[in-house]
Amino acid sequence: MSNSKLTRLVIHLRRSKVHQFSAQVCSCSTLSPSVSLSKQLSRYQFSYNFQNSKYYSSGIMTESTKVPLSPNDPNSFSNPENVRTDAFHLRWNVDFDRQVVTGSVTHHLIRSNLNYDQVVLDSRELNIKAVRALKDSTPLEYDLGTPVLTFGQPLTIHLPKSTETNVAIVIDYETSPKCSALQWLTKEQTAGKTHPYLFSQCQAIHARSLFPCQDTPSVKASYTADVVADSELTILMSAVRVSQAESVENLAENISINEHSLQRKGHKFVQKIAIPSYLVAIVVGKLGSRQIGPRTTVWSEQEFVDAAAFDFSETEEMLQAAEKLMGEYVWGIYDILVLPPSFPFGGMENPCLTFATPTLLAGDKSLANVIAHEIAHSWTGNLVTNRTFEHFWLNEGFTVYTERRILGLMKGEAFRQFEAIGGWEVLKETVATLGAENPLTQLIPDLKGVDPDDSFSSIPYEKGFAFLYYLETLVGGPETFLTFMQNYIVKFKLTSLDSSTFKSYFIDYFEHEGKGALIKEIDWNTWFYVPGMPHYVPQYDHSLFDACISLKSRWIDWNPSTEPNPFSKKDFKTFSMSSPQLQEFLGAVLQLKENLGLEKIKAMEKSYELCSVKNCEIQFRWIRLCLKEKWMEQLPMALKFVTDQGRMKFIRPVYRDLFAWEEVREQAIQTFKKNRPNMMYVSAYTVSKDLQL
Repeated sequence: MSNSKLTRLVIHLRRSKVHQFSAQVCSCSTLSPSVSLSKQLSRYQFSYNFQNSKYYSSGIMTESTKVPLSPNDPNSFSNPENVRTDAFHLRWNVDFDRQVVTGSVTHHLIRSNLNYDQVVLDSRELNIKAVRALKDSTPLEYDLGTPVLTFGQPLTIHLPKSTETNVAIVIDYETSPKCSALQWLTKEQTAGKTHPYLFSQCQAIHARSLFPCQDTPSVKASYTADVVADSELTILMSAVRVSQAESVENLAENISINEHSLQRKGHKFVQKIAIPSYLVAIVVGKLGSRQIGPRTTVWSEQEFVDAAAFDFSETEEMLQAAEKLMGEYVWGIYDILVLPPSFPFGGMENPCLTFATPTLLAGDKSLANVIAHEIAHSWTGNLVTNRTFEHFWLNEGFTVYTERRILGLMKGEAFRQFEAIGGWEVLKETVATLGAENPLTQLIPDLKGVDPDDSFSSIPYEKGFAFLYYLETLVGGPETFLTFMQNYIVKFKLTSLDSSTFKSYFIDYFEHEGKGALIKEIDWNTWFYVPGMPHYVPQYDHSLFDACISLKSRWIDWNPSTEPNPFSKKDFKTFSMSSPQLQEFLGAVLQLKENLGLEKIKAMEKSYELCSVKNCEIQFRWIRLCLKEKWMEQLPMALKFVTDQGRMKFIRPVYRDLFAWEEVREQAIQTFKKNRPNMMYVSAYTVSKDLQL
């Protein structure tokens, strides 16, 4: 192809749709009809993305990073508007020796356009071995496009000729040892030290590294799975386990059988409710368990079962409170898995199996509110889902709102208000850290060319909650808004939506209720698209928060040069809920623009013995206070804290504090580099950016 002809084709492609592109290719005599299009174009060091007519080269977008990967989702190559996955079946062999998952995925597809003969899936670092039709095993032609930034690459499969709407394809493949969705732990990295361990984290766009899929929350599909692993290990998934110990021979298709396989067992799983790809989850390890309620079993390494059973003993009460608010819990079981410390989040709302960090095991149930949050996701997020991660607040803002309603039912309205105040303070710190003009502080950020992991913060959680609380106050209070939410769940369950759809439904609902005049003042554009703090400042009940502020003021006013230390643990007797209020007291001190001074911080340790507190939320705030005052003797405690666990909520701010302290910056960087192999991808990826590596 001559340079001039190539240039004309490129210009045409940039302006064209898929069918126009095909017509132009047919008229170009230099392209061979027997060779797939992307393979020919790759000779010229560029590849065409069939959904958005843009070009990528060497993993970099050549025009602009502000380009969506497809019309459907800026972070997905997939084409569900033409062909979508309705259900899928996974056949997996878990290979700890090679740290890969091998097997196949069968996609049951629905074609909305019978003239469309391609399905585009997302993939990242997958070894695609073969693609075939399920019906007759006919091999199917496929193309792997050029990788784009961290988004992976499109897998375009040419579907078999058919007049039927439904078609099924099988993809044989293998994951990479670098699969970003999986964390492989050696037996030495586990508590028991006897068996290796595997767990997954697919949110936001890591499912594409685990199996080729339409990795967008706009697509929901039911799934089944057959998984083989060592017989001594337990396998759990975000689904109902229907068979615990099937012989490996019965699951042998596409799974290598050898002498070692004789010590392996298979497990079968069914998830009947359609879910987005980011909710697919798996864990394989030497696990113990205990039933703590009629529909809840806690799972963990045996060493943590007792602690988990105690700290999460209120789970059934939370489930019942959630059902009272939101309607029937439809997922059957609600199990909880306490993962190893490298898990990067507080919890993950995988259906039927919530993943939880061991940092929640405070020994006093004070951090179990995270379980209330994950329970709330059973309605907001899992049943009703954001269409893309630009609208993530529809998942997390609604879930924080529901979580606080659950806790309000259990502990009183004053506690709901107290939690909301704490969230507002977190929001203020996040905006200050990111910058008030940072577009990622918008409720609806523009994620074209942006990995959703890079946008992760408290913004969709706490700014989203603040918006919903504002709407609650406008329409007549908590009960009126709760009735709306119940109708909203019924209306949109099993679907995905965006913010404009929510806005339209909200307006239509309250106009129908005769409250149109009450909602006319809502400035939707400002809430959705203006960065920084909300223009609305909520008026919360401060009855539980006042004691925290009073104690903070006493520390500010105390003059250690003229007065003896008047503080002791008796100060906490003014707290009706000691752990939550102690957290907020320390948070309030941390937010002071002027430091208390190292002398006072040392006195605080002498009075309260905070270095020995087990509660990780308190540890986190205390460590940050010590770093703020540059208390060098506590540096080992801070470095141990970011090494012992990988929860991003904790380690990212602490690493940022360490980086800002120039004297210890290099020590922090070396600590991170040494520990990085033990961290899950998303934690290591984001912390490396915090440390400017």
